[in-house]
Amino acid sequence: MTRRERRHWSARAAARAARVGACLALLSLPERAGAGEAAALARGQQLSPLQVKIELAEVDLGKGELTLRMSRPAARVTLKALSLSGAVIAEAEQHFDSPPAGSPLLIRWSPPEEAVARIEVYGYDVNEYFKGVAITPWSFEIPHEDVVFETDSAELRPAEAGKLQASLVSIQKQLPRARHLGTVTLFIVAHTDTVATAEYNQELSTRRAQALARWFRSHGLKLPIAYCGMGERALKVKTADQVDEPRNRRADYMLGVEPPRFKSSGATPSWTKL
Repeated sequence: MTRRERRHWSARAAARAARVGACLALLSLPERAGAGEAAALARGQQLSPLQVKIELAEVDLGKGELTLRMSRPAARVTLKALSLSGAVIAEAEQHFDSPPAGSPLLIRWSPPEEAVARIEVYGYDVNEYFKGVAITPWSFEIPHEDVVFETDSAELRPAEAGKLQASLVSIQKQLPRARHLGTVTLFIVAHTDTVATAEYNQELSTRRAQALARWFRSHGLKLPIAYCGMGERALKVKTADQVDEPRNRRADYMLGVEPPRFKSSGATPSWTKL
C-alpha cells in the first residue's frame, strides 16, 4: 500500500468512525499528541485524559452560543451545527490563550434559520490533544387532541382512545426521520389547572402522565418512554389560584434524544422511565 493509499484509507476509516459515533452523546475520539505533549512524556510527566463538558442549561440555540469547560488549558474549540438531514448549517472556531483548566469557554455562532438537530464540539488543549462532545437538542412535539380526564381521575376513558390512536400514528411517522441521531425517547408531561392544592395537582398530573405512557406501551410503541407530572407549575394560561381553566389541563408528547426543557417557565421536569 502506498503512502497516498494509506492516507486515503485512514480518511475513510475516520469518516466511518464519525458516523458510528453520531449516535453517542459523548464522542470518544482518539487523542493526538503534538510536539509539546511528546516533550512532556519524555520528561516523565503523566497527563490525565482530556475531558470536555457542556451543561445543557448553558446552551442557547436562539442566541447561537454555548459554554463548555475543559480539564486542561484550552488552545481552541471548533463547532458544527447540523440539521436533521445531517447537513452542516453553522460552523465556528474560537482560539484561547491557555485559560486555566475548568474555565468557562464561551463559543458563539450565527444561528441558522433551519432547526439545529445536533451540535458537535471539539476542544483542543495546548498540546493539540482533542476531545469531542456532541449534544442533540432536536425534539419534536407531537400535534394532538388533548385527552379529557374525569375530575380527580387518572383513568383513561374508552371514548378517548381515538385521540390516542391518532397520536400514536403521528409518533410512528416521525421516528424514521430521527433514528440516526441516537436513541429516541417519547417524553410525556401532564399539567393541571390551579384548582386544589399544588401538592395534590402534582400527584394527579403524575398519575395521568403515567396512564398515558402505559397506553402507548400497551399499544405497541417499542421506543423508550419517560413521563412526568408538572401539576400547575407550567401553566399554558396564567391564572390566579383555584381557577378552573380547561386549557391548563393538558398533556404534551415530545420525541427527543435528550430530555426537553421548559425554558419559558423555568420548570425542570423530573422524568420517570416507564
